[in-house]
Amino acid sequence: MGAIYALIALGYTMVYGILQFINFAHADIYMFGAFMAYYTARFLQLGDHPHWSWLFVVLGLSTAACALLGYAIEKIAYRPLRQSPKLNILITAIGVSLLLEYAGQLIFGVDPKLFPPLLSESILFSVGEIDVMSLDVIILGISVLSMIVLHRLIYHSKLGKAMRAVSQNSTVAAMLGIPIDRVISFTFILGSSLAGIAAVLVGMRYPKIEPMMGMLMGTKAFVAAVLGGIGSLPGAVLGGMIMGLSEEMVVGYLESTYRDALSFGILIVILIFKPTGLLGTRKVEKV
Repeated sequence: MGAIYALIALGYTMVYGILQFINFAHADIYMFGAFMAYYTARFLQLGDHPHWSWLFVVLGLSTAACALLGYAIEKIAYRPLRQSPKLNILITAIGVSLLLEYAGQLIFGVDPKLFPPLLSESILFSVGEIDVMSLDVIILGISVLSMIVLHRLIYHSKLGKAMRAVSQNSTVAAMLGIPIDRVISFTFILGSSLAGIAAVLVGMRYPKIEPMMGMLMGTKAFVAAVLGGIGSLPGAVLGGMIMGLSEEMVVGYLESTYRDALSFGILIVILIFKPTGLLGTRKVEKV
């Protein structure tokens, strides 16, 4: 669960690092990816014969659909407001989020859908009384692989270098010939793709999806990004892992009813005692 939070939190933190605002519609892109995966699996009748190859087909289509939606949102909703005050973009992001949520209810229906099994589950091995399930290992493996690919893209590619340059100073980056619009669009595509992967993984582990599913998951992933340090990629991963482990500890040793309240408690504590997050850096801005 922590790895899934990390995937979604990376989308928040990348957009914030480039544009310095929170894309609240990101959680609803994740919801859209879950429904794309659901309808793809139903169309191919994958619930009757789950297999590895079909998993990658569903992952690919969900990722592509989310990437396309993220690109469209950036180009239509955010790009015209790029020179406007940040508050205007923030209000627009909330508006886009609400639009996607209620459009999802209109198109997909308000009733929860049961996500079809893409892989059969079995016990890999046991450690004492703990059974290590194959599905959990697969979810963790896909998440870690996605993070490794993201790291390679950002820190070992020309486009990744351009993203880091725009994040540091977009004005100077434009003067040096870096295509700002293309870099920002790629950032949205990349973050939305990770949300699409997370949507399939959540559907595999918790097979109930509905149009409002992005609201709570998005809040927790946002808290994970703030906990790690908004704008820091390693911080988003660390924050997601801490969030996931903390929730499971609360469920296991306290009460399951406290699980969802934990994220808000962590957010309040972080904002009071360390607003920059665990790996975030304090910035001085001249006004």
